[in-house]
Amino acid sequence: MSKILLIAIYLLGANSLADSSPQNWAKRTTPTPDPVPQSIGNYTSGCISGAVALPLSGKGYQVMRLSRNRFYGHATLIQFIQQLGHVAADRQLGTLLIGDLGQARGGPTPSGHRSHQTGLDVDIWFLLSKQADHRLLSANERESWSAPSVVNVDTDTVDYRQWTQAHEIILEAAALHPEVDRIFVNPSIKQELCNHKTTSSAAWLRKIRPWWKHDDHFHVRLRCPDANPHCQGQPALPEADGCDASLAWWFSEEAKTPSKPSKPAIPPPLPALCEQVLNR
Repeated sequence: MSKILLIAIYLLGANSLADSSPQNWAKRTTPTPDPVPQSIGNYTSGCISGAVALPLSGKGYQVMRLSRNRFYGHATLIQFIQQLGHVAADRQLGTLLIGDLGQARGGPTPSGHRSHQTGLDVDIWFLLSKQADHRLLSANERESWSAPSVVNVDTDTVDYRQWTQAHEIILEAAALHPEVDRIFVNPSIKQELCNHKTTSSAAWLRKIRPWWKHDDHFHVRLRCPDANPHCQGQPALPEADGCDASLAWWFSEEAKTPSKPSKPAIPPPLPALCEQVLNR
């Protein structure tokens, strides 16, 4: 093989890696024009073609942090958010404040997330805003408001100054949605839900999964939609409701002070199809 050909192969590989950098994905500010959305890869290494923009305001919800341009997702995700907004409005729970979905073509983001890459994840703040019930928030409010933590870290319990029954109702409504695969919350929130579970709540409690942080928002993840053959889902959840010893571990010193890796994790490579999505 000639030296020139070797150099060409090296440069081609280098350009491919550069094109897949988070900065280049963030520069793609419009979705591909595919009529049928396709989630490609997995939640932490993937992309989406034919993404749909969530309208910035709708019944029962408003989108926050518009400057991040992360309000795109699979059509199934957009429908889920709008339906949950209707639940919040119809049951007078307050207005849902929507954080990040994904970028216009998914892919890795320059900051904030390792997931949210296939258009099937959304962060929803625990701030169920009564102030936003009857008016649109200004652009400045959408950028400057922060979601308060609903957890008391000193007692490993929810903070009852912030936590209300409305939060449990909206989590239940989200978890009961058939397209929802799992919902990540702070372990103290999971414990609060387990403390007064009923026989009927076991079916949706299993979808509520404890995870680090997530004290000011909950992270909803949808399953791979039908007719999306290149979408890779997660392993099935355990059949139990998760209110057992597996939850107790999250309050151990091992869980609270996880060891840090000696070297930064290398992001997994994106599926080859994502190169086409990026460069269209």
